[in-house]
Amino acid sequence: MARSCAVVGVLLAAVVAGSCFLSGVPTQPPRANTAPHHIEALKSAPVQSSESSWSWAAPLLSFGAALGLVFGLVAAQPAKAITAEQFSQLTYNQVRGSGLANRCPTVESNGSEVPVKSGSRLINVCFEPKSFAVEFETDKGKEFATTKLTTRQTYSLAFVEGSLDPNPITFKEQDGMDFAATTVKLPDGQYVPFLFTVKELVAKGEGNSFKPGFTWGGEFSVPSYRTGGFLDPKARGMYLGYDQAVALPAMQADGKGGQEDLFKETNKVFDLGKGAIEMEVNKVNQELGEIGGVFVSKQPSDTDMGAKAPRTILLKGIFYGKVVNA
Repeated sequence: MARSCAVVGVLLAAVVAGSCFLSGVPTQPPRANTAPHHIEALKSAPVQSSESSWSWAAPLLSFGAALGLVFGLVAAQPAKAITAEQFSQLTYNQVRGSGLANRCPTVESNGSEVPVKSGSRLINVCFEPKSFAVEFETDKGKEFATTKLTTRQTYSLAFVEGSLDPNPITFKEQDGMDFAATTVKLPDGQYVPFLFTVKELVAKGEGNSFKPGFTWGGEFSVPSYRTGGFLDPKARGMYLGYDQAVALPAMQADGKGGQEDLFKETNKVFDLGKGAIEMEVNKVNQELGEIGGVFVSKQPSDTDMGAKAPRTILLKGIFYGKVVNA
């Protein structure tokens, strides 16, 4: 009899604990599959030569078909899909540790378009990468290799905002959390750090309203992954630390060969790169002025303050924004 009572007590405690746990979890609608069908043709990213520097930035805007590759990556995540309105109702304790802070809101389709007027602004813009690929040297030449993300859930951009003008629609990024330090791991074990960003983005698209199928894009600046005050393991830096940490006899031992690499490691620079992004709207909420869709972005990786050649990073994911008319 005592044993039976003990078992019943344990079961009741488990039920009560489960109820308390579930009551704190916000209800979240499943994320719909928003993949359009007219850009499914391209299944691989273009290979770029390292000799072309950042010449890929302009051609990127013409390969909108590459967006089709994104849709296979943006899989439905019912446990993570949440609208901006639902997110605003959550408490700090509900968001903490849930991963929602790294997620872009989803858009509930309502209406056919979101008009843009002169003097409008695009606010609360969010970019959430779903796939990270790095240009990789293989036996067949340069290809984009799928990588493993090693950064915790802090790699999304959020609260980005800027001016928005119609005919053509032009978005100029001005403020927000517009950069995120990210690191990925290549199949051969190499780590590739980069600064995911859309700083100073100027994105354009023909028309005066956002509607499903609307494409737009442009170029942006990519600041150095390290700042001028950073010191490397040998205490060398751009503004601080030692000028050099290599013995003079060693620097002169091999004559001309190898001096260039030593010079780059000793003389730190703040590199500024160029990136490009292409976006496609696939959902709009006319009543709330919300837009959502997918993006493909290309940008350079970290150069270790000039000591290494940058790699090309290919990112694909989803974005969100809200149009506010003046």
